[in-house]
Amino acid sequence: MLLNVVKIFLPMIMALLIGFFITPIATYFFYKFKMWKKYSRNNATINEFHHIHNEDEELKTPRVGGIIIWVSIFFSTLIFYLISIFFPSDFSIKINFLSNNQTLIPLGVLLFGSLLGLWDDLIQIYGKGKFAQDDTSWRKWKALLVIFISLLIGIWFYYKLGMISIHIPFNGDLYLGILIIPFFVLVSLATFSGGVIDGIDGLSGGVLTSIFASYTVIAFINNQINIAAFSAVIVGAILAFLWFNIPPARFYMGETGIIGLTITLATIAFLTNSVLILPIIAMPLVISSASVILQFFSKKLRNGKKIFRLAPIHHHFEALGWPSYKVTMRFWILSVAFSIIGIILTIISN
Repeated sequence: MLLNVVKIFLPMIMALLIGFFITPIATYFFYKFKMWKKYSRNNATINEFHHIHNEDEELKTPRVGGIIIWVSIFFSTLIFYLISIFFPSDFSIKINFLSNNQTLIPLGVLLFGSLLGLWDDLIQIYGKGKFAQDDTSWRKWKALLVIFISLLIGIWFYYKLGMISIHIPFNGDLYLGILIIPFFVLVSLATFSGGVIDGIDGLSGGVLTSIFASYTVIAFINNQINIAAFSAVIVGAILAFLWFNIPPARFYMGETGIIGLTITLATIAFLTNSVLILPIIAMPLVISSASVILQFFSKKLRNGKKIFRLAPIHHHFEALGWPSYKVTMRFWILSVAFSIIGIILTIISN
């Protein structure tokens, strides 16, 4: 038991320290190469939003801060793996949390999704035309790429891991068979859509920290220690990012952080057989995504009438006059509360 706890917290601390170490170096290059958006929101939104958000600040803040997260995770994982290879002992082998059946897939998903997000960020930083302004057509392409990645993961789950069912809390397992593949795609798209929460300094980092911390606990309860360690490493990396993202942020997470983390979240939820608990644990993501969907349909079906002053909903609260730090802190509190509820439901429903 004690060794399992060490296996979880030691890599987490390693990721945190790596994040602290590489951030000043990364920040230097972010600003040297002016890695921020060249286009802001459309004029209508800016005119409505200018009193609560500084446009110049948005256009002069690098948007690729997520690099710090996934680089910290990768090197932390690699270090413990290499130690187990070159300095084999009972302790080093036990501490290594990279395994084919638990952590190799989420690590690969994280890196692949993050590189896709980095590509998107670089298009918006250095590109020209509609894609550089993140127009609707480019968003559709991004969604298609997420679907493609998720399809590959779903196929791996079904054919390689033999995953054919999901756990329904308090009611046993539901057999899906090959339908587990499209179901995973749907869940991935849902978590990906929750990435709209990345809009205020520190908001997404704090919320995702609580979510992955809860999956650290859930994996530990399931005796999936490698997944618990990997989730903890993600927490450590996000905490390092968050240290520098608290207002005024030195950089934004960007798509290179959000895409990889959200798809990885869906992957971990399936691997821990707690996918139906995910909407509760990730309730802030659900609320943010739902607010955008509701706003869209309201404008389409009600002749342009809106439900919220701005969407996602965290900007609505800013538009009502809430300071950004108040919105962020309250979302953090809600995230911790829902994470605890999710953990409790996992414990009592198994």
